[in-house]
Amino acid sequence: MSGKTLCSKEIERYDRQIRVFGVEGQIKLKKAKVTVIGVGGLGSISSLYLTAMGIGKLVIVDHGRLELSNLNRQILYRTKDIGELKAKLAAQRLKELNPNVDIEYFTEEITSENIYDFIKEANVVIDGLDNWKARFIVNKACVELNKPFIHAGVHGAHGQVLVVMPGRGPCLRCIMPQTPSQREKIPILPTTPAVLASLQVTEAVKIITSYGKPAIGKLILYDGYSMSFHEIPVSRRENCPVCGVI
Repeated sequence: MSGKTLCSKEIERYDRQIRVFGVEGQIKLKKAKVTVIGVGGLGSISSLYLTAMGIGKLVIVDHGRLELSNLNRQILYRTKDIGELKAKLAAQRLKELNPNVDIEYFTEEITSENIYDFIKEANVVIDGLDNWKARFIVNKACVELNKPFIHAGVHGAHGQVLVVMPGRGPCLRCIMPQTPSQREKIPILPTTPAVLASLQVTEAVKIITSYGKPAIGKLILYDGYSMSFHEIPVSRRENCPVCGVI
């Protein structure tokens, strides 16, 4: 199938979203490449929706193996999968969902050296990570390669989303000059990553299709305990060691 057109089955499959952003928007999705770093609680949801919506190519990166304690929120996986590599499992399940999507997976741990190979051809990079060290590695590489990076983080019933558009808004290091402390086991209400990952995919689709206005220049805070959203205006720091030179 040509990346410039949609066949009849694709038009039927994506009918409801085509009614939102049109055939041209769907073709843009079909031609796009997205990298999801981490396919745990956040990445399970974002990968599912990107695949269901017909992204052209999805690259998933995760070196972890499935544990029993993952199954309350990482909905791509099954009890029988415990001990298996998450990236490999995710690729198999996602291909079953939509065989039209080209899916590539890597089981390597993110480093400051290999990250460039994973994102160099991506139109958008999505944060599905659970540790700040790796997030800042991805943020830096995305800024250097001028790749949109959609960060999300979760804790309990709370979370945040930041859309990083290099040169147009702040990067993750702008708003977090110091690396936050990291707990070994983060408390998470299962629905929290589902909410935040859905917001990430919404922003990715807007960037790719040019439908809507990406949430640049604001940190979006979600509070599931009180069921509220807040926006905090954020701006670039001139002395940011990552994006200050852009």
